[in-house]
Amino acid sequence: MAPPLLTALDSAGHVHLIVGSNPLASARCSKSIEVGAKPKVIAPADADVHYVLAKRIEDGEVEWIKKSFEYADLSTLGRGEVDNVVDAVFVTASGKKASSTYISNLCRRMRIPVNVVDAPNLCTFTFLSTHSDGPLQIGITTSGKGCKLASRIRREIASSLPPNFGTAVERLGTVRRRIWEEDHRTYETEEPATEVEDDDAPAQRPNFNRLISETDHNAARTRRMRWLSQICEYWPLRRLASITDADIDSILQSYTTPSELVPPPLDATNPDIRSRPKPMIILAGSGPGNPSLLTMATHRAIQTASVILADKLVPAPVLDLIPRRTPVHIARKFPGNADAAQAELLSLGLEALQQGHVVLRLKQGDPYIYGRGAEEYSFFREKGYVPIVLPGITSALSAPLFAAIPPTHRSVADQVLICTGTGRKGAAPDPPPYLPTQTVVFLMALHRLSSLVDALTGAGSTTESFETETKPRPWPRETPCAVVERASCPDQRVIRSTLQHICTAVENEGSRPPGLLVIGSSCEVLMEMKGKGRWLVEEGFAGLQALEFGTDVVAGLVKGMSIDDSSRKEDLLDNREASVQMSDLSV
Repeated sequence: MAPPLLTALDSAGHVHLIVGSNPLASARCSKSIEVGAKPKVIAPADADVHYVLAKRIEDGEVEWIKKSFEYADLSTLGRGEVDNVVDAVFVTASGKKASSTYISNLCRRMRIPVNVVDAPNLCTFTFLSTHSDGPLQIGITTSGKGCKLASRIRREIASSLPPNFGTAVERLGTVRRRIWEEDHRTYETEEPATEVEDDDAPAQRPNFNRLISETDHNAARTRRMRWLSQICEYWPLRRLASITDADIDSILQSYTTPSELVPPPLDATNPDIRSRPKPMIILAGSGPGNPSLLTMATHRAIQTASVILADKLVPAPVLDLIPRRTPVHIARKFPGNADAAQAELLSLGLEALQQGHVVLRLKQGDPYIYGRGAEEYSFFREKGYVPIVLPGITSALSAPLFAAIPPTHRSVADQVLICTGTGRKGAAPDPPPYLPTQTVVFLMALHRLSSLVDALTGAGSTTESFETETKPRPWPRETPCAVVERASCPDQRVIRSTLQHICTAVENEGSRPPGLLVIGSSCEVLMEMKGKGRWLVEEGFAGLQALEFGTDVVAGLVKGMSIDDSSRKEDLLDNREASVQMSDLSV
């Protein structure tokens, strides 16, 4: 059975016809009024009317049509602008009654949405268990298989959100509108470019983290809108929930141009400052994302630091370990202002040290693997503060592991090369030559995946790359590869393919940063792609849960793209064999 299509319907001014006067009819009327619709109740004059419904009728919120249902009611009681056809029908009597089946058949024939209580087969739509907080609405359905379970799931999700999160959603929406209006005035000679909003998008677009240069006029037009999108993507929900108008003004003013980023004053007051013997700076890696993969030393530093400066990519579960009393600044390294944001972090760190604080510079992965750790070490040492450096599990080696890819394997791969796809000032470094027994891991490369693959396979030269005297040996287009995104997080995703099809795969599946690219024959040691299509997508990560809940935990779902079928296969397959392999490697 195909799943139902979940939509958010604007019902303002619609006419909802409620058949019956029982408590359920009262509840249906309340919901209609809540969404701005006009409920009309059809029930005989001698019917027992629920007391709440009676009060609404008395107050004029509900119209009571005192008669039994008739066929003509469907086309005479609605709005004039739709030829008096009602917008929706709610049957509150049991679905076992012949009248319920009769009304349902009439509505289906007239293409009027109809809901019959406890009769999914007679409904064209059903209600979700909803949580509403201002503009934020969360709906859960079990497709009629267990309404009590839907309510429980809804409560669990709602309780995990910060209090009054709808206010933050409203404020961010206001900011988005403000950016649009200001950009429209700035570029009044042309229509301002905007990022297309789609709440149903499963992932970000492939160009979500694309580098923006100051000379890129079209990208500059959407710079601030992209920054706002990245704030929504990367900031912890707890931080978003506490965002203030002052924060918004600071964001908009600081990000006018990437070169004008001015560090805001750091509010890092702490009553325990007098008890600390001396200031201290700690450079620590937070690992690939799962808080269980923090080292004990880093976890202790998180708990004891008096100021924390965190990378943008440090995930929310790790940031949630920070005590509420500790001031946290999240790096504003959005495309186009990385150097300015780095300077801001260094300035904030130095300011806090001069105030006598213990400063934790919390990084994603390992500080010295493309984390600018050595640069920060030199900066603070020159200022008289020698950092303590704590290692972290780098995603360059752990992400392949969680994707069931052994970077080295006898007779397959005897060496591992870790590369970056983004050099200084956004330049593209030279691609490594092809070695059959080498596994290559590219970090910070997915935003220019197409040009990288072209450079590797020799399909075309790019002005971004440096010229070399000797052309490196190109990589075969059939070389196995994998994109691993949000490694070790619950929403981990692995896209397996070859260099020939990986760009098409990412373009179709969208982006879920942060991610990396793994290339080499080792990608097929444990998960062979032959005969499985042009690419496979594996969703979810549960490897570490096996330590708590046993080995029956299934790591994720797999969906594929057939090489012999031009149409896309959207079927989700419960690939237990792949899941077990991932789980075994993960622990």
